[in-house]
Amino acid sequence: MTKEKITQNQITEGVIWQQLLIFFFPIVVGTLFQQLYNTVDAVIVGRFVGKQALASVGGSAAVLSNLIIGFFTGLSAGATVIISQHYGAKNTRSLQESLHTAYAFSIIASILIAILGLFLTPWMLTIMKTPSDVLTDSILYLRIYFLGMIAVLVFNMGSGIMRAIGDSKRPLYYLIICCLLNIVLDVVMVLVFHLGIAGVAIATVISQTVSALLVTRALMSGYDLLKLSPSAIRITPPMLRSELRIGFPSGLQSCMYGFTNIIIQAAVNGFGTDPAAAWAAYGKLDAIFWTVCGAFGIAVTTFAGQNYGAKRYDRVFKSVRVCLGMSLGMSGILLAFLVIFCRPLFHIFTTDLNVVKIGIYMLRYITPSYIIFIFIEILSGALRGIGDVLFPTLITLGGVCCVRLPWVLLVVPRQHELSTILVSYPMSWIATAVPLIIYYFFRKKRLISA
Repeated sequence: MTKEKITQNQITEGVIWQQLLIFFFPIVVGTLFQQLYNTVDAVIVGRFVGKQALASVGGSAAVLSNLIIGFFTGLSAGATVIISQHYGAKNTRSLQESLHTAYAFSIIASILIAILGLFLTPWMLTIMKTPSDVLTDSILYLRIYFLGMIAVLVFNMGSGIMRAIGDSKRPLYYLIICCLLNIVLDVVMVLVFHLGIAGVAIATVISQTVSALLVTRALMSGYDLLKLSPSAIRITPPMLRSELRIGFPSGLQSCMYGFTNIIIQAAVNGFGTDPAAAWAAYGKLDAIFWTVCGAFGIAVTTFAGQNYGAKRYDRVFKSVRVCLGMSLGMSGILLAFLVIFCRPLFHIFTTDLNVVKIGIYMLRYITPSYIIFIFIEILSGALRGIGDVLFPTLITLGGVCCVRLPWVLLVVPRQHELSTILVSYPMSWIATAVPLIIYYFFRKKRLISA
């Protein structure tokens, strides 16, 4: 990155819709490739090992791994917001301290998660009522996955930092390389060495390790204002407090979503292997929507953070309007595609007709309501970018704890049907979106008048 690019920061000075698209597309393509890590695992084992293997990789194991990664991604959001604000203000010393603190925290957290995961995996899968015919393979997959946790967390933190300073292209390049590597290794491990579940897990860990090394190398040499030095990786307590002040509420919010997904996964598992396998395949298909929506959320957080740091408040709120319109349009097209072409899409994962039938029912029942969640993602992302996380988190937790959890725990056992489980999602999103929209306009008014 040249000095000219540093002084002429397009996020704080360029045309908003153009810069959003330039920033967004590498993120969304990169996130799609990141999703392919587990999706390829599911396709390979679903087609060549069986539906039990599909349920092992994409069912309870995927929910647990997503819970952990989601919690850490929320925590790392604190570091990326702080870094984007310091970058917008061109505060070099604080940039360096926040970078090295974030890396140190990632390493420490990954070691703790790996140790806990190795020991607690059987217990966690058991309380989720994982079907007995997939329990052993799920334990094996997760334990191998936990061994590579340091690579997962370092890559997520490092790529988040790169995006926070406006570079969304390099993480994309690294993800493409490593996703292709993962596909090759999946085929070799399963079809050549016949390692089954263990093979796809090993392939994923190797690929993620390569991506973590590439991101670390880029941060050590690729930027002028931001440069990672291994000898300087340490916790700076004041900086860690600042990062956790923003990151912990975001991590807690993500964790609560993940926790309810665990409960819902347990409820789905109670219907047997076929619904569990259908839910696993459905989770891979609707990841397309979450990828696009999440990429817009990352984009608006970065735009809000840098413009807030540069005191360009008008651009903060204009970027929200532009980002919301783009997200609604693009996500609407994607959701229509999923509803229309869901049958051939499910056949990518399995040839079992009953699993496909159940999956189609799930997808067509719930995906139209995803539009509601777009407002939650964009508005909470913008508020996070300006450092406002407490009230959005409380609003989100209210929707989860006061609507979704009671519904799943109290109503689902009495009306043991898939539709009863699925309706909990739009109910909680409506309960979250309405107060969040009201709070956003309240916060906007206060910032403009300040």
